[in-house]
Amino acid sequence: MTISAQQVKELRDRTGAGMMECKKALVETGGDLDAAIDHLRKAGLAKADKKAGRVAAEGVIALARDANGAVLVEINSETDFVARDASFLEFARQTAGAALRTNAGDATELAAATLPGGDTVEAARQALIARIGENIQVRRLAHLAAGGGSLGAYIHGGRIGVLVAVKGGDPALADDLAMHIAAFAPQWIDRSAVPAEVIAKEKEILLAQAEGSGKPPEIVARMVEGRLAKQLDEITLTGQPFVKDNDTKVGKLLAARGAEVLDFVRLVVGEGIEKQASDFAAEVMLQAGQ
Repeated sequence: MTISAQQVKELRDRTGAGMMECKKALVETGGDLDAAIDHLRKAGLAKADKKAGRVAAEGVIALARDANGAVLVEINSETDFVARDASFLEFARQTAGAALRTNAGDATELAAATLPGGDTVEAARQALIARIGENIQVRRLAHLAAGGGSLGAYIHGGRIGVLVAVKGGDPALADDLAMHIAAFAPQWIDRSAVPAEVIAKEKEILLAQAEGSGKPPEIVARMVEGRLAKQLDEITLTGQPFVKDNDTKVGKLLAARGAEVLDFVRLVVGEGIEKQASDFAAEVMLQAGQ
């Protein structure tokens, strides 16, 4: 049967699929637009299943916030090129909005959330895979409530996202602290938050190093305490030099502003994912049948 250009255009507008895919779907469904949409969705699901095992370690950290809190969502792609694609970024923006609106607890809950267009996050993800041709995953998310204070947020290059809840101070200070956390990656707020086993392990290592110096035990003990204090400063937010003033530690800044950090979260794209080394030329030759 003859499929008109207008039919193809309408199907493309509604699905975002390629022109030839739309025409083929219309031919196979006898020109039935709704049936063609279902056909394309099923094809997208099949493509998503085929690509699910491929490593997706690039992507973006998307942010959504309102007066009560905020959420960061990590959405992964296989390549940085796709991570800059307009449709991928729009999917990330809408998915973060759905995470905030539904207060989804994890990626599985978020998959069932509905986007403004009516599709679920999972259906939209499958459609995006069919359109782009890469494995795309909604990997994880993190919520943080304002808690009656200020909530700072910072996204660096789309790849590092930070939320920080601050009691006292002002919104500008909270945003500056979020920027600092993005840059310096503290593991804990202050020394009191560092687990005892972490401190004991560090002390054990430092003691072994210091005992090899041949110095008297009392000197060794002071060396260990001094080095331990320095290491704890490096891994705690309050012990680090402030990103905008290296002469002032964050703890001193907070005290001067009458503020306290209650909690923070920091997500980095691809963190913990083992990336596969690839030979791009070899991949192109393989796809070309060589």
